[in-house]
Amino acid sequence: MTAILPFDKVALIGLGLIGSSLAHAIRRGGLSSRIAGHAQSAATRSKAMEIGLVDEVHDTPALAVAGADLVILCIPVGACGPVAAQISASLKPGAILSDVGSVKAAIIRDVAPHVPSAVHFIPGHPIAGTEQSGPESGFAELFDQRWCVLTPPPGAEETAIERLEAFWRGCGSNVERMTAEHHDLVLAITSHVPHLIAYNIVGTAADLETVTQSEVIKFSAGGFRDFTRIAASDPVMWRDVFLNNRDAVLEMLGRFSEDLSALQRAIRWGDGDALFDLFTRTRAIRRGIIDAGQDSATADFGRPHGKQS
Repeated sequence: MTAILPFDKVALIGLGLIGSSLAHAIRRGGLSSRIAGHAQSAATRSKAMEIGLVDEVHDTPALAVAGADLVILCIPVGACGPVAAQISASLKPGAILSDVGSVKAAIIRDVAPHVPSAVHFIPGHPIAGTEQSGPESGFAELFDQRWCVLTPPPGAEETAIERLEAFWRGCGSNVERMTAEHHDLVLAITSHVPHLIAYNIVGTAADLETVTQSEVIKFSAGGFRDFTRIAASDPVMWRDVFLNNRDAVLEMLGRFSEDLSALQRAIRWGDGDALFDLFTRTRAIRRGIIDAGQDSATADFGRPHGKQS
C-alpha cells in the first residue's frame, strides 16, 4: 500500500458540499500544505476565505490550478468538460487531475481530450453526500468509511493511481477501482434510479388533487419523509447525472418497471406468497448494508440526516 505523501498544493474547483468537505478532510489528514479554491460565485469565494476553507481563492479555475500537484473537479458533471478546456494550459506537468462526479464514462469522454499528455487523469467518485450545499455545508467526516471508486482509463500510470488512492484513504475513504462503464451501471441502480424515484414520488404527492399539501407534510411517515430528503438534493447536479448516464439509467428503469408490474400483479391477485418472498429478500439486503457498516441499525425516528450519505 502506498504511503500517504502530502501534496504541496491541492486545487479544488467547486466549493460546495464535496469541495468544502474535501478541504476539511485534507486539513484533518495533513494531506496538503496549501489548498487553492475556485467557485463561480463571488459570495462563495468570499465565504470560503472567511471561514478558512482554503488558503487562496481565485475567480477563474485556470488561476486556481496553476502549480497544483492535485486538481479535483468538484462541480456538476456537465460542467467538467468546459472547465477542463479552461484549465488545460495551466495544469502542472506531473499533476494528477481527478473529479468527484457520480457518472464516469461521460467524464472521460468530455475531459480526457483536454488533458495534456504529461498530466495524470484519474476520474473518481466518492460515494458520500447529503442534501446540503454551499461552502459551509462541508465536514471532514463526510468520507469516513464511505467508498471512493476510481476509474483510471487504460494507460494511466500505476504510481499516480496509488498516490490518489492513498489520498482518499487519508480522507477516511475505502477505495476500489473499476471500469467507468461498470461504475455507471452499478451507480444507476444503487443511486441514480433511487433518486429518480424519490423525485417522482414527491412530485406525485405534490400534484395530488385529493390530498392537500398540508396533509402530505403533516402525515409524512418515515418512508415518504426519507424520499423528501433525497428529493431535496442539488437539482443541477442530478439533472446532469441523468443526462450523462442516460443509457445505464434507462436500462435499470426498464428492469425496475418490469419488477413493479410483477408486484402490481401480486397485489391485484392476492398473491401473498410472492409479496412475502420479495419482502424477505429485500430485508436481507438491508441487513447486509448494516453489516457492511454503510448505515446504522439505530431507530430512525428523529435521526438527524445532515451527515448521512
